[in-house]
Amino acid sequence: MKKRYRNGEIWDFEHEIGLLRNRDVILGLDGGTTSTVCICMPNLPFSDPFPDPLPVLARAVAGCSNHNSVGETAARETLEQVMADALLKSGSNRSAVRAVCLAVSGVNHSTDELRIMNWLREIFPTHVKLYVQNDAVAALASGTMGKLHGCVLIAGTGTIAYGFMEDGRQARAAGAGPVLGDWGSGYGIAAQALTAIIRAYDGRGPVTILSSNILQTLDLSSPDELIGWTYADPSWARIAALVPVVVSCAEAGDQVACEILQDSVEELALSVKAVVQRLGLCGEGVTFGNITFDSPIVPALFILTWTMYIAFRWKSFFPLVMVGGVLEANERWDIGKEVVNHISKSYPGVLPIRPKVEPAVGAALLGWNFFMKESRKEAYKR
Repeated sequence: MKKRYRNGEIWDFEHEIGLLRNRDVILGLDGGTTSTVCICMPNLPFSDPFPDPLPVLARAVAGCSNHNSVGETAARETLEQVMADALLKSGSNRSAVRAVCLAVSGVNHSTDELRIMNWLREIFPTHVKLYVQNDAVAALASGTMGKLHGCVLIAGTGTIAYGFMEDGRQARAAGAGPVLGDWGSGYGIAAQALTAIIRAYDGRGPVTILSSNILQTLDLSSPDELIGWTYADPSWARIAALVPVVVSCAEAGDQVACEILQDSVEELALSVKAVVQRLGLCGEGVTFGNITFDSPIVPALFILTWTMYIAFRWKSFFPLVMVGGVLEANERWDIGKEVVNHISKSYPGVLPIRPKVEPAVGAALLGWNFFMKESRKEAYKR
């Protein structure tokens, strides 16, 4: 095992304190633009369903780990630190790790996966199974408990829609960052609000209470000062933090704020519909209990007709996992609900899911699933 460049010292705890070495663990990591979370859970025996609640041995939090935002070196240091913190809190070490599933925003291509995989291999012993995914995958798994089937919509600082089929096919929409138009995101909403303030100040747009409310929030006295505030630190999360102000203005009846949120709803719904259309996303079918095609209690013709009808109807059903602060309900403006209403006009079988566990847990469940599948394959070869 190689020692990591400047961060080699973060693993010194493995030699300084007594550690439990008889407990295998899984690491799940959700890395985003705003924060990075790593959880450590025991390597569970195979069971269906999973225990409720899921046993989480430790949880560690750090800052941004998107290399597009902070650079490659800073992102790696954050990821390594948060994994070390989770193992330290759990009383475990790297030798106890059986699998690591690292789901990070900014992983958009196989070359991204390979680069991170090679870096992880320098940190962990050779027996550790390593899996690298986009953070959207962890978000989906948090709603489906580790099963890669359905669509996930993330709308926080950034936004992305990601879909998966059981046969391995996948598709994504949006997620290209604010410069390339993630307008349904928190950044997109807040950026439009800031633009609306400048337009109103210039006389190029309608008057809006966004001006007074956002200036008050930022402790600024004039829209002129907004320019300096924005470009002094144009980080995505800093801009996106203004979304609650936009929502409150919309709830107060401000037409400009309402139009911004409505645009966000339409953009988010379009992302999901694009994914669903490209994949032909559908459910897995239905079961009929003890009734079979040769059952003597129901006429065969009726069963055949009913089965064809159900199959036709069920084809349009799919789970939609919804994650992110933008999709949370507010007093009067529920963006998530509006997005589902929009999607259901084209796909009435959409089944919205609000995850009961956080994406980092979803990443750990993914790692566990991948690890179990590989273990079964290896056992079968023997």
